[in-house]
Parts: sequence; structure tokens; C-alpha cells
Amino acid sequence: MVRPAAFGFNEETSADNRFQQKISTLTHHKIQQTVLKEFDGFVEAMLRKGIEVIIIDDTADPPKTDAIFPNNWFLTLPGGSLSVFPMFAPSRRPEKRDDILQKLNNEFEVSRFTDWSELEAEGFFLEGTGSMVMDHDNKIIYACLSQRTHLSAIEKFSQINDYRAISFEAADKNGKAIYHTNVMLCIGKEFAVIGDECFTDEMEWIAVSQLLRSTGHEIIPISHKQISAFAGNMLQVRNYKEEQFLVMSKTAYDSLNKKQRSQLQEYNELIPVNIPTIETIGGGSARCMMAEIFLERKIMNRK
Repeated sequence: MVRPAAFGFNEETSADNRFQQKISTLTHHKIQQTVLKEFDGFVEAMLRKGIEVIIIDDTADPPKTDAIFPNNWFLTLPGGSLSVFPMFAPSRRPEKRDDILQKLNNEFEVSRFTDWSELEAEGFFLEGTGSMVMDHDNKIIYACLSQRTHLSAIEKFSQINDYRAISFEAADKNGKAIYHTNVMLCIGKEFAVIGDECFTDEMEWIAVSQLLRSTGHEIIPISHKQISAFAGNMLQVRNYKEEQFLVMSKTAYDSLNKKQRSQLQEYNELIPVNIPTIETIGGGSARCMMAEIFLERKIMNRK
């Protein structure tokens, strides 16, 4: 997780991220103070459950309004793969930091490193686990296509990492393309939270739902209204005891009905975190703030 130094409203990304909203009543200083409090509270909530969190401080120069969302520019995979991705918005590309990559390489076993940034020059984009929701156990990638998620980039990434890519079209309640898959889909080991109303092609929905069921996932549908409350933007994590938790914002948690909460609690304890300012201004929620580390730690030689 990246502790922000210059959090703010990004005009460029707001063109297709309809979750973003300005809060004109707050000064930049007050926004930064509030966001740091929300960030630290989020981290503390996970630490209390024994979940390891690696915190990286954002650098102040250049200012990066969205550095708090690291999952869009890099990801790791079981087996040692580390990848960097082509970002749609030029204003977000400075988030890619060599020192973070070097820290990962120094502390963890990295067997393959791939930087896909050169695709930016060709206009092909793939924004990490914003664009791709991944079922690692079955090596399947689910992705809704948008200007931030190009089919050719998904296919190249899937091929080199030996995953199967499942792409589809999805739209919000106003018929606008869903910009990131992880706002409408969360996949845990035995369940999938999914915005079934977002599918624009019924055959694609049938194919995706059948595949999820055939790979052992209970489907938990969420509505457009719940998606607007970030109910699709959740992440399943484990602590040092291998206990499973589902992290989501309090906004998302409050939008779920009793049945949905009960279904999710069958598989993991729920951790709702209070991040309303981050969600409103940044347009991203709990899942976007976490970049999972699937790499094995290096065994350091001790004298």
C-alpha cells in the first residue's frame, strides 16, 4: 500500500471514472489530512487481524494524485512473476517507481520481470488488477473491455503467464462502459461478487457465470446501485495464520443486504474500512488501494 503525499482530484481520469467527485468545501490541506487518517485507519484494521502490510511512502515530487492506488501499475503472480503495466492517463505514469520494484526484487524471489509500458506509445492499455480480476487457482483472467483495458494487451499478458483470458463488454446504469473490471467483480476462493446487470451481451453473461460456477464459485450478484457504492471493489486476503478475510469499504459494506453479508461470511470474515474521502475524490475503493504480493520472501544469510 502506498501512503499518499499529494492526494487529489484527477481531472484527466475523471473523464471515464464516474466514481470521482470533487469536494469543493475542503481545502487541499484538509483533504490530505483526512485521507492520511483514512489510510492509516485502513492499515491498522488489517494489522489488528494479523494481515501483513508493506507500506511505501509516496514521493512528493512529482505530485501524484492517484499514487494511493498501486494495483493499477504493477502486479505479482504466484511463481515469481512481476509485471509493470501501460497506463491510460499520462498523469498516472509517474506512479511507476523503480525504487519500489527494486525493493520487491531485493526482498522477494522474482523469477520473471516484464514491463509492458512500451504499449503506451501504441495506445494499448492494461491497468493491472483494475483491468484484470484474476482467479489464480484456475489461472483465469476476467476482464471487461474499455479504453483502459485492451483485448490485445490482455491476450499478450495471458499468453506469457499461461493464463486463460475471458473478456466481455460491461456498462453502468447509464450505458457507459465500465472502466475497470474490479468495480463490478470480486473473486474469492469459493465465491464471486459480480454485477450481473452490467453485462451488455446475455450470452457473455451466461458464459462467465457458467465458468465461475464450474470452477467452484458461488455467485453473489450485486446491483448497479451497489456497484456505485463500491460493493464490487473488494479483495480477499489472508493473515499469517492462513485465515481468510474480505476487505471492503464501509460504504460497500453498508450497501450489502443481510443475505449478501451472510453469504460472504460463510467464506471469510468481513473487514469494512472507513475511506469515504478517498472513494469520493479518488474514485477508487479498498481493493484499488492494495497490490497483492504473491512472491516468496528471500531467505537472508545471517552471519
